[in-house]
Amino acid sequence: MEALAALERRVVDCRRCPRLVDWRERVAREKRAAFADEEYWGRPIPGFGDPAARVYVLGLAPAAHGGNRTGRIFTGDRSGDWLFAAMHRTGFTNQATSLHRYDGLRLEGAFVGAAVRCAPPGNRPLPSERDNCLPYAAEELRLLTSLRVIVCLGGFAWEAAARLHGVRPRPRFGHGAEHAAADGRILLGSYHPSQQNTFTGKLTTAMLDGIFARARALAWG
Repeated sequence: MEALAALERRVVDCRRCPRLVDWRERVAREKRAAFADEEYWGRPIPGFGDPAARVYVLGLAPAAHGGNRTGRIFTGDRSGDWLFAAMHRTGFTNQATSLHRYDGLRLEGAFVGAAVRCAPPGNRPLPSERDNCLPYAAEELRLLTSLRVIVCLGGFAWEAAARLHGVRPRPRFGHGAEHAAADGRILLGSYHPSQQNTFTGKLTTAMLDGIFARARALAWG
C-alpha cells in the first residue's frame, strides 16, 4: 500500500512530456461548456484499485474531459460507463458507474491503469510519450504481486503490455486474443469501449462481459 501510494505521488507530479503537459493544462483551463463550473484535475492520472488484484485493466490514456477532468482513469466519460458497468456485472466493482474520485467506487480483485497517464491531443500519444510513461505501469505490475491477467483495452494497450513483458514477436491483437507471457501472466485482448466501437456495434455489452468473465476464469481458475 505504501509503495503504491508513493508511486501515485510520482505519477501525479510527472512533467516528462512537454506536449502532454501543455495539452492537459490547457484543457483544464479552457474546459468544456458542460463542465464549466467544475475544477479540472489537469494532471497525470495514477492507477487505482485493489492492491491484491488478480486482474489488471490497461487502457490507452485519460480522456481530455473524462479522467483529465475527474482525476481518475475511465471516470466521467462514455468509455468508462461501459467499462465499469461490465466490471460490475462480472463482480469486479461494487457499483456500475463512476462519476468522480469520491463517488464510492471500489474495485474488487482488479486494478485499472493506462499506458499513458496524461490526456493526449486527439487521443494519440507519440511513441516517445508512451515510452516515457510505460515505466509507471511497469512499476504497478511489479508491486501487484497477485496479478494473473492483464486485460488490454485496444491495440495500443495490447502493444504496450507486450512491451512491458518483453514479448517478441508481438502477438496478433484481436478481441478475445490471449497470450501467455514468460512470467505466467496472461494478456487478454479486448476492443476498446470507445464510442467508435460501441456505437457501431463492433463491441457489444455481451462481448465486453465475456472478456471479464474470461479474465475471472483465468485469474481464479
